[in-house]
Amino acid sequence: MTTALIRQKLYEYIRAADDKKVKAIFTMVEDEVENYDWTQDKELLTELDRRSADFRSGKVEGISWEDAKKQILASQKPKKK
Repeated sequence: MTTALIRQKLYEYIRAADDKKVKAIFTMVEDEVENYDWTQDKELLTELDRRSADFRSGKVEGISWEDAKKQILASQKPKKK
């Protein structure tokens, strides 16, 4: 499993996790989170460079801010069970 996929899965999990679990996870990584400098994260910078190049070359079209905002807001709505 790629690091990007792991990040996505963690993000999705944390968004839905109850408060107790989020606090427990944060306690485990608190020191690293508070000392994290994204400008020194070579994997992140490489991914940002790749995505930027894909956009500039036309390989990826991208979406407008309005469309992105609509998608974000739609994802925040409670899911029907």
